[in-house]
Amino acid sequence: MEPPPGNHTGSRTDNRADIRDFLISRRARLTPERVGLPTSRRRRVPGLRREEVAALAGVSTEWYTRLEKGHISGVSEDVLEAVAQALLLDEDERTYLLELARAARPARRRSHRRKDVEIPSSVQWMVDSMTMAPAFVRNGRLDIVASNALCRALYSPMFDSDTTGDRGCANFPRYSFLDPGSPRLLRRLGGRREGHGRGAPRRSRTRTPRPGPA
Repeated sequence: MEPPPGNHTGSRTDNRADIRDFLISRRARLTPERVGLPTSRRRRVPGLRREEVAALAGVSTEWYTRLEKGHISGVSEDVLEAVAQALLLDEDERTYLLELARAARPARRRSHRRKDVEIPSSVQWMVDSMTMAPAFVRNGRLDIVASNALCRALYSPMFDSDTTGDRGCANFPRYSFLDPGSPRLLRRLGGRREGHGRGAPRRSRTRTPRPGPA
């Protein structure tokens, strides 16, 4: 079957025109006798009326009128199949109607993942210079993006875990919840799984006491 002429790859307005022309032309070619409806009075225009197609498809007249005006976005395939059956569409016409419905759906918005920020060499140098304590830098996703030797030794099970990302970044919540060996490391370090899920290890804040009056 050759689809009705028109711009099928253009805007949604063009798509609505295609839907309208297609449904009207298929409705106009049918006669009441062909679909088993009585013909008790003279018809001004050839074909079935909208309310007759709606009754055959099991939908309201208002709903089918909107559909024939091109408002097809969001309509389920089951309902479109019922309309196709009411209009006695063949296989090619049925496929074309479903393609029109898919083309009318709004395009899904692609999620934009935040780009990974490269750690400046000066930051890595600063972390490496802390030789008396484990030190690391993490991002908002709790990925460890920079660490010193003591940190990698202390958290070696996490750095060696299968939960470590493709970029080699260990992640506290991912390791805590997905690695079966994480409870052993957390017990050894005196941590809690719940704390890691909320963004631990937490940063402690120290305050220098002010000298009192002499």
